[in-house]
Amino acid sequence: MEAKQNNLAPTLEEEAQFEKLIAPQASDRKHEIISANLITFAYGHISALYGLYLCFSSAKWATIIMAYVILIAAEVGVTAGAHRLWTHRAYKAKRPLQIILMVMNSFAFQNSAITWIRDHRMHHRYSDTDADPHNATRGFFYSHIGWLLVRKHPEVKRRGKTIDMSDIYSNPVLVFQKKYAIPFIGAVCFVIPTLVPIYFWGETLTNAWHITLLRYIISLHVTFLVNSAAHLWGTRAYDKRIFPAQNLIVSLLAVGEGFHNYHHVFPWDYRTAELGNNYLNLTTKFIDFFAWLGWAYDLKSVPDSAVQSRAARTGDGTNSWGWPEEDANEDILKQTSTL
Repeated sequence: MEAKQNNLAPTLEEEAQFEKLIAPQASDRKHEIISANLITFAYGHISALYGLYLCFSSAKWATIIMAYVILIAAEVGVTAGAHRLWTHRAYKAKRPLQIILMVMNSFAFQNSAITWIRDHRMHHRYSDTDADPHNATRGFFYSHIGWLLVRKHPEVKRRGKTIDMSDIYSNPVLVFQKKYAIPFIGAVCFVIPTLVPIYFWGETLTNAWHITLLRYIISLHVTFLVNSAAHLWGTRAYDKRIFPAQNLIVSLLAVGEGFHNYHHVFPWDYRTAELGNNYLNLTTKFIDFFAWLGWAYDLKSVPDSAVQSRAARTGDGTNSWGWPEEDANEDILKQTSTL
Protein backbone atom coordinates (compact mmCIF):
# COMPACT_ATOMS: atom_id res chain seq x y z
CA MET A 1 0.00 0.00 0.00
CA GLU A 2 2.76 2.43 0.94
CA ALA A 3 4.67 1.96 -2.32
CA LYS A 4 1.52 2.21 -4.38
CA GLN A 5 0.50 5.50 -2.81
CA ASN A 6 3.93 7.17 -2.95
CA ASN A 7 3.98 8.55 -6.49
CA LEU A 8 7.19 10.45 -5.72
CA ALA A 9 9.37 7.33 -5.73
CA PRO A 10 11.72 6.86 -8.73
CA THR A 11 10.39 4.69 -11.54
CA LEU A 12 12.27 1.60 -12.72
CA GLU A 13 13.30 3.45 -15.87
CA GLU A 14 14.75 6.32 -13.85
CA GLU A 15 16.59 3.97 -11.52
CA ALA A 16 18.16 2.31 -14.56
CA GLN A 17 19.09 5.67 -16.10
CA PHE A 18 20.83 7.11 -13.02
CA GLU A 19 23.16 5.78 -10.38
CA LYS A 20 21.17 4.92 -7.27
CA LEU A 21 21.68 7.37 -4.41
CA ILE A 22 21.30 5.97 -0.91
CA ALA A 23 20.74 8.44 1.93
CA PRO A 24 22.50 9.86 3.79
CA GLN A 25 24.79 10.80 0.92
CA ALA A 26 26.78 13.90 0.07
CA SER A 27 29.75 13.81 -2.30
CA ASP A 28 32.56 16.35 -2.20
CA ARG A 29 31.72 19.47 -4.15
CA LYS A 30 32.86 23.04 -4.70
CA HIS A 31 30.14 25.52 -3.83
CA GLU A 32 29.62 28.36 -6.29
CA ILE A 33 28.10 31.29 -4.42
CA ILE A 34 25.27 33.25 -6.05
CA SER A 35 26.26 36.82 -5.22
CA ALA A 36 22.83 38.32 -5.95
CA ASN A 37 21.13 35.92 -3.52
CA LEU A 38 23.76 36.56 -0.86
CA ILE A 39 23.29 40.33 -1.11
CA THR A 40 19.49 40.04 -1.15
CA PHE A 41 19.38 37.80 1.90
CA ALA A 42 21.88 40.02 3.74
CA TYR A 43 19.75 43.10 3.07
CA GLY A 44 16.58 41.25 4.07
CA HIS A 45 18.01 40.06 7.38
CA ILE A 46 19.51 43.42 8.32
CA SER A 47 16.22 45.13 7.47
CA ALA A 48 14.31 42.52 9.45
CA LEU A 49 16.43 43.19 12.54
CA TYR A 50 15.72 46.88 12.16
CA GLY A 51 12.03 46.06 11.73
CA LEU A 52 12.14 44.10 15.00
CA TYR A 53 13.60 47.15 16.72
CA LEU A 54 10.85 49.34 15.25
CA CYS A 55 8.18 46.97 16.62
CA PHE A 56 9.31 47.91 20.14
CA SER A 57 10.09 51.56 19.52
CA SER A 58 7.72 53.30 17.14
CA ALA A 59 5.47 50.98 15.13
CA LYS A 60 1.70 51.02 15.64
CA TRP A 61 0.03 47.92 17.07
CA ALA A 62 -2.19 47.64 14.01
CA THR A 63 0.89 47.28 11.80
CA ILE A 64 2.33 44.50 13.98
CA ILE A 65 -0.99 42.65 14.16
CA MET A 66 -1.47 42.86 10.40
CA ALA A 67 2.04 41.50 9.85
CA TYR A 68 1.28 38.56 12.15
CA VAL A 69 -1.97 37.75 10.35
CA ILE A 70 -0.20 37.82 6.98
CA LEU A 71 2.56 35.62 8.42
CA ILE A 72 0.06 32.92 9.35
CA ALA A 73 -1.70 33.25 5.99
CA ALA A 74 1.65 32.93 4.21
CA GLU A 75 2.56 29.78 6.13
CA VAL A 76 -0.79 28.14 5.39
CA GLY A 77 -0.40 29.14 1.74
CA VAL A 78 2.79 27.07 1.69
CA THR A 79 1.63 24.15 3.85
CA ALA A 80 -1.96 23.69 2.68
CA GLY A 81 -1.32 24.91 -0.86
CA ALA A 82 2.12 24.30 -2.35
CA HIS A 83 2.85 21.37 -0.07
CA ARG A 84 -0.18 19.23 0.71
CA LEU A 85 -2.46 20.15 -2.20
CA TRP A 86 -0.18 20.66 -5.19
CA THR A 87 3.02 18.74 -4.40
CA HIS A 88 1.50 15.64 -2.81
CA ARG A 89 -2.06 15.83 -4.15
CA ALA A 90 -3.18 14.76 -0.67
CA TYR A 91 -6.59 16.35 -1.27
CA LYS A 92 -8.42 18.20 -4.00
CA ALA A 93 -9.65 21.79 -3.98
CA LYS A 94 -12.25 23.66 -5.95
CA ARG A 95 -11.15 26.68 -7.95
CA PRO A 96 -12.11 29.35 -5.35
CA LEU A 97 -10.00 27.63 -2.68
CA GLN A 98 -7.11 27.21 -5.11
CA ILE A 99 -7.17 30.94 -5.82
CA ILE A 100 -7.21 31.74 -2.10
CA LEU A 101 -4.28 29.41 -1.51
CA MET A 102 -2.36 30.86 -4.44
CA VAL A 103 -2.75 34.38 -3.01
CA MET A 104 -1.75 33.17 0.46
CA ASN A 105 1.23 31.39 -1.07
CA SER A 106 2.22 34.65 -2.75
CA PHE A 107 2.43 36.29 0.70
CA ALA A 108 5.23 33.80 1.43
CA PHE A 109 7.17 34.41 -1.82
CA GLN A 110 9.33 31.28 -1.78
CA ASN A 111 9.74 31.54 -5.54
CA SER A 112 6.63 30.69 -7.54
CA ALA A 113 4.56 27.76 -6.30
CA ILE A 114 5.57 25.82 -9.42
CA THR A 115 9.27 26.12 -8.58
CA TRP A 116 8.56 25.20 -4.94
CA ILE A 117 6.59 22.12 -5.99
CA ARG A 118 9.30 20.89 -8.33
CA ASP A 119 11.97 21.26 -5.64
CA HIS A 120 9.82 19.52 -3.06
CA ARG A 121 9.03 16.59 -5.31
CA MET A 122 12.78 16.28 -5.83
CA HIS A 123 13.29 16.43 -2.07
CA HIS A 124 10.97 13.50 -1.46
CA ARG A 125 12.24 11.43 -4.34
CA TYR A 126 15.91 11.83 -3.43
CA SER A 127 15.73 12.88 0.22
CA ASP A 128 19.07 13.63 1.91
CA THR A 129 21.22 12.86 -1.13
CA ASP A 130 22.96 15.06 -3.70
CA ALA A 131 19.76 15.13 -5.77
CA ASP A 132 17.86 16.67 -2.85
CA PRO A 133 17.90 20.49 -3.33
CA HIS A 134 18.40 21.05 0.42
CA ASN A 135 20.33 17.92 1.35
CA ALA A 136 20.34 17.70 5.17
CA THR A 137 23.38 15.42 5.02
CA ARG A 138 25.40 18.60 4.47
CA GLY A 139 24.35 19.97 7.84
CA PHE A 140 21.99 22.48 9.38
CA PHE A 141 23.15 25.65 7.63
CA TYR A 142 23.12 24.16 4.15
CA SER A 143 19.70 22.54 4.48
CA HIS A 144 18.28 25.63 6.17
CA ILE A 145 19.42 28.47 3.92
CA GLY A 146 22.82 27.69 2.44
CA TRP A 147 21.36 25.78 -0.49
CA LEU A 148 19.77 29.01 -1.71
CA LEU A 149 23.09 30.84 -1.66
CA VAL A 150 24.94 28.48 -4.01
CA ARG A 151 24.39 26.94 -7.43
CA LYS A 152 22.37 23.75 -7.48
CA HIS A 153 24.20 20.48 -7.32
CA PRO A 154 24.55 18.91 -10.79
CA GLU A 155 22.48 15.91 -9.65
CA VAL A 156 19.57 18.21 -8.79
CA LYS A 157 19.68 19.72 -12.28
CA ARG A 158 20.13 16.39 -14.03
CA ARG A 159 17.45 14.41 -12.22
CA GLY A 160 15.09 17.35 -11.93
CA LYS A 161 14.29 16.96 -15.61
CA THR A 162 12.61 13.62 -14.85
CA ILE A 163 10.10 15.05 -12.37
CA ASP A 164 6.55 14.87 -13.71
CA MET A 165 5.03 18.34 -13.48
CA SER A 166 2.28 17.88 -16.07
CA ASP A 167 -0.48 18.24 -13.47
CA ILE A 168 1.02 21.52 -12.27
CA TYR A 169 1.56 23.11 -15.68
CA SER A 170 -2.04 22.27 -16.59
CA ASN A 171 -3.29 24.22 -13.57
CA PRO A 172 -4.29 27.74 -14.72
CA VAL A 173 -4.12 29.18 -11.20
CA LEU A 174 -0.47 28.19 -10.78
CA VAL A 175 0.44 29.12 -14.35
CA PHE A 176 -1.01 32.60 -13.74
CA GLN A 177 1.10 33.06 -10.61
CA LYS A 178 4.28 32.00 -12.40
CA LYS A 179 3.57 34.04 -15.55
CA TYR A 180 3.00 37.23 -13.55
CA ALA A 181 5.33 36.34 -10.68
CA ILE A 182 7.24 39.62 -10.46
CA PRO A 183 4.31 42.08 -10.47
CA PHE A 184 1.78 39.85 -8.73
CA ILE A 185 3.89 38.20 -6.01
CA GLY A 186 5.81 41.44 -5.52
CA ALA A 187 2.59 43.35 -4.95
CA VAL A 188 1.01 40.74 -2.67
CA CYS A 189 4.10 40.04 -0.58
CA PHE A 190 5.68 43.48 -0.31
CA VAL A 191 3.84 46.42 -1.85
CA ILE A 192 0.31 45.99 -0.48
CA PRO A 193 1.40 45.03 3.07
CA THR A 194 3.55 48.17 3.08
CA LEU A 195 0.95 50.58 1.68
CA VAL A 196 -2.06 49.42 3.73
CA PRO A 197 -0.68 50.58 7.13
CA ILE A 198 0.44 53.89 5.61
CA TYR A 199 -2.94 54.61 4.02
CA PHE A 200 -5.35 53.30 6.66
CA TRP A 201 -3.75 54.21 10.00
CA GLY A 202 -0.94 56.61 9.21
CA GLU A 203 2.05 54.33 9.70
CA THR A 204 5.39 55.66 8.50
CA LEU A 205 6.96 54.23 5.36
CA THR A 206 10.05 53.22 7.32
CA ASN A 207 8.03 51.25 9.86
CA ALA A 208 5.70 49.67 7.32
CA TRP A 209 8.48 48.57 4.97
CA HIS A 210 10.83 47.14 7.57
CA ILE A 211 8.09 45.27 9.43
CA THR A 212 6.98 43.82 6.10
CA LEU A 213 10.52 42.53 5.62
CA LEU A 214 10.59 41.24 9.21
CA ARG A 215 7.42 39.25 8.55
CA TYR A 216 8.84 37.92 5.29
CA ILE A 217 12.15 36.79 6.80
CA ILE A 218 10.39 35.09 9.73
CA SER A 219 8.13 33.28 7.27
CA LEU A 220 11.15 32.03 5.33
CA HIS A 221 12.92 30.71 8.41
CA VAL A 222 9.82 28.96 9.72
CA THR A 223 9.55 27.01 6.46
CA PHE A 224 13.31 26.43 6.34
CA LEU A 225 13.16 24.76 9.77
CA VAL A 226 11.20 21.91 8.21
CA ASN A 227 14.09 21.29 5.81
CA SER A 228 16.78 21.59 8.47
CA ALA A 229 15.74 21.07 12.10
CA ALA A 230 13.04 18.50 11.26
CA HIS A 231 15.62 16.48 9.35
CA LEU A 232 18.24 16.54 12.10
CA TRP A 233 16.61 16.61 15.54
CA GLY A 234 13.69 14.65 16.94
CA THR A 235 12.35 11.14 17.24
CA ARG A 236 11.59 8.72 14.44
CA ALA A 237 8.45 6.91 15.44
CA TYR A 238 7.73 5.45 11.99
CA ASP A 239 11.10 4.87 10.33
CA LYS A 240 14.31 5.09 12.33
CA ARG A 241 16.40 4.56 9.17
CA ILE A 242 15.73 8.01 7.66
CA PHE A 243 16.72 11.56 8.64
CA PRO A 244 13.23 13.19 8.87
CA ALA A 245 12.08 13.36 12.48
CA GLN A 246 9.11 14.27 14.69
CA ASN A 247 9.92 17.78 15.93
CA LEU A 248 7.21 19.37 18.05
CA ILE A 249 8.75 22.85 18.07
CA VAL A 250 8.84 22.90 14.28
CA SER A 251 5.23 21.65 14.21
CA LEU A 252 4.14 24.54 16.42
CA LEU A 253 6.02 27.16 14.39
CA ALA A 254 5.25 25.71 10.95
CA VAL A 255 1.51 25.20 11.58
CA GLY A 256 1.70 21.39 11.63
CA GLU A 257 4.64 20.52 9.37
CA GLY A 258 7.04 19.19 12.00
CA PHE A 259 5.69 15.64 12.22
CA HIS A 260 8.22 14.97 9.53
CA ASN A 261 9.07 11.34 10.09
CA TYR A 262 5.41 10.51 9.64
CA HIS A 263 5.20 12.71 6.56
CA HIS A 264 8.13 11.08 4.77
CA VAL A 265 6.71 7.63 5.48
CA PHE A 266 3.16 8.59 4.47
CA PRO A 267 3.54 11.65 2.18
CA TRP A 268 0.04 11.34 0.69
CA ASP A 269 -1.74 11.87 4.06
CA TYR A 270 -3.35 15.32 3.94
CA ARG A 271 -2.77 15.73 7.69
CA THR A 272 1.02 15.09 7.51
CA ALA A 273 0.47 13.62 10.97
CA GLU A 274 -1.78 11.07 12.57
CA LEU A 275 -5.13 12.39 13.74
CA GLY A 276 -4.16 12.81 17.39
CA ASN A 277 -1.62 15.50 16.56
CA ASN A 278 -4.06 18.07 15.21
CA TYR A 279 -3.55 20.15 18.35
CA LEU A 280 -0.45 21.58 16.66
CA ASN A 281 -1.73 21.16 13.13
CA LEU A 282 -3.39 24.41 12.09
CA THR A 283 -3.02 23.47 8.43
CA THR A 284 -5.13 20.35 8.89
CA LYS A 285 -7.80 22.37 10.66
CA PHE A 286 -7.76 24.83 7.75
CA ILE A 287 -8.26 22.01 5.23
CA ASP A 288 -10.96 20.41 7.41
CA PHE A 289 -12.84 23.72 7.54
CA PHE A 290 -12.90 24.03 3.76
CA ALA A 291 -13.86 20.35 3.50
CA TRP A 292 -16.85 21.23 5.69
CA LEU A 293 -17.65 24.06 3.27
CA GLY A 294 -17.33 21.65 0.35
CA TRP A 295 -14.38 23.45 -1.24
CA ALA A 296 -11.85 20.74 -0.26
CA TYR A 297 -12.61 17.10 -0.96
CA ASP A 298 -11.11 13.65 -1.52
CA LEU A 299 -8.96 14.04 1.59
CA LYS A 300 -6.47 11.15 1.71
CA SER A 301 -5.34 9.65 5.00
CA VAL A 302 -3.69 6.48 6.29
CA PRO A 303 -5.67 3.88 8.26
CA ASP A 304 -4.66 3.61 11.92
CA SER A 305 -3.81 -0.04 11.43
CA ALA A 306 -1.28 0.79 8.71
CA VAL A 307 0.28 3.51 10.86
CA GLN A 308 0.62 1.19 13.86
CA SER A 309 1.99 -1.62 11.74
CA ARG A 310 4.68 0.59 10.20
CA ALA A 311 5.65 2.05 13.59
CA ALA A 312 6.02 -1.42 15.07
CA ARG A 313 8.06 -2.61 12.10
CA THR A 314 10.53 0.21 11.51
CA GLY A 315 9.97 2.86 14.21
CA ASP A 316 12.34 3.80 17.05
CA GLY A 317 9.90 2.82 19.81
CA THR A 318 8.58 6.31 20.57
CA ASN A 319 5.12 7.58 19.78
CA SER A 320 4.40 10.57 17.58
CA TRP A 321 4.89 12.98 20.50
CA GLY A 322 8.38 11.61 21.23
CA TRP A 323 7.48 9.58 24.32
CA PRO A 324 8.32 5.87 24.74
CA GLU A 325 5.44 3.66 23.68
CA GLU A 326 5.22 2.13 27.16
CA ASP A 327 4.56 5.56 28.67
CA ALA A 328 1.92 6.27 26.04
CA ASN A 329 0.21 2.96 26.75
CA GLU A 330 0.24 3.67 30.51
CA ASP A 331 -1.38 7.06 29.88
CA ILE A 332 -4.11 5.40 27.81
CA LEU A 333 -4.74 2.81 30.54
CA LYS A 334 -4.96 5.54 33.20
CA GLN A 335 -7.44 7.51 31.12
CA THR A 336 -9.49 4.37 30.48
CA SER A 337 -9.57 3.40 34.16
CA THR A 338 -11.07 6.75 35.10
CA LEU A 339 -14.03 6.33 32.76
